[in-house]
Amino acid sequence: MTMHSDDAAAFPLAAPQSLPAVPGALDEVVIDPSVPPTGQKASASYIWFQVLGQFGVFVAFITPLAISLSIRLSELAPGREEYLGYIAGSGALAVMLTAPLFGVLSDRTRTRWGRRRPFMVAGMTLGVLSLVVMALAPNVWVLGAGWILAQIGWGQVFQNLQTSMADKLSETQRGKVAGLAGFATQVAPVVGVVIAGSFAGNALLLFLLPGLIGVIAVILFVLFTREADTRGARFADTLSLGTLFSKYLYNPRTYPDFSWVWLGRFLFYFGLTLNTTFTAFFFASRLGVDVVEVAPIIASLGLFGILATTVGAIGGGFLSDKLRRRRLFVLAGAVLFAAGAIVMAFAADITMLYAGSLITSVGIGMFAAVDQALILDVLPEKDTNAGRFMGIIGFAVSIPQAVAPFIAPVFLAVGASAVGDKNYTLLYIVAGIFTVLGGLVVLKVRSVR
Repeated sequence: MTMHSDDAAAFPLAAPQSLPAVPGALDEVVIDPSVPPTGQKASASYIWFQVLGQFGVFVAFITPLAISLSIRLSELAPGREEYLGYIAGSGALAVMLTAPLFGVLSDRTRTRWGRRRPFMVAGMTLGVLSLVVMALAPNVWVLGAGWILAQIGWGQVFQNLQTSMADKLSETQRGKVAGLAGFATQVAPVVGVVIAGSFAGNALLLFLLPGLIGVIAVILFVLFTREADTRGARFADTLSLGTLFSKYLYNPRTYPDFSWVWLGRFLFYFGLTLNTTFTAFFFASRLGVDVVEVAPIIASLGLFGILATTVGAIGGGFLSDKLRRRRLFVLAGAVLFAAGAIVMAFAADITMLYAGSLITSVGIGMFAAVDQALILDVLPEKDTNAGRFMGIIGFAVSIPQAVAPFIAPVFLAVGASAVGDKNYTLLYIVAGIFTVLGGLVVLKVRSVR
């Protein structure tokens, strides 16, 4: 997202041109039949299929970043772990450029199946193709191209699942559902790593088995949740190239609380990306083992982390609803993550690595759940432009994911020895500092306690 202190109209784009016809894509919503009456609660079945959908997407999508990409990279370019940062950053950049575009088109789509589900099916299809590309990649370039496709495809599914939450959930459900979904998305990589660790020697199964879980979860959501027919929606004007790209921008003075939440999420995920991108290589370095041997170690650690994530995500989400306080729990999650990162930074054995990782799990779970509820609380123009602003809030994750992996090698190189050792201690300390800053920024929000 690009923030301007003045109105975005002060930066005119090229003369508007009519877009090529996009099936189902229309323009600004006047009446949106898919939005439930104010205060109406989403059904229990919707909530559980939503949580299952997010779980499945993360199993398919995050497993490559957690371990599968590292294994393939160690096969295609041994000793060049910095390539992982470049691959991860390139994929995040692709999402940063496309997410708001797809968000706007989702808002303005009218089909008998609603606005969100057609984009989920398309994204899932592209996501499966991306897994095949990465599994069979003959070189690093093709591996990177596969990850870009994965970011766009699975990222689109996840974005529309979250936008559906903005469409459906009442205010009193947001913390609870975000807590459950946050728990699911933190547990999902653990499940993915367990699967990957069992098939580390088979590149195709390494990627496709986690992907199969994602496909099943998305199909269940699409088939068994209801989204109103949007063919009867009315729109105010014609969508042009200029107005479409202007949707990437907004005036932060108009929605200051949304802007503070955006900045807090940006800072937190910048630190998180610094911390997690090189996890496999970090563990291999500290434990003195090969990267391939790390998969079962990370998997077993992740299993212990499930309880910690549950405490953070569900506990934080439910308490934030009950106490009607979001900011305190967002800050607490950020501080806990930083504490865990510092413990890991100075860890010399597996016991300290486990301790630090469990603390970060509590922090990630709490921050992810309550911050998501906070976003839904302050999201502008929920009835008509939820997809657009969910795409913009996505910048707060995709920009760090695009930038942090390119910056991380700078910290890794500080004081590094000529034999190839990396300064993971500094990297993890810096990661903790950024996450704390993210929690502090959210205290500037005024409309939500």
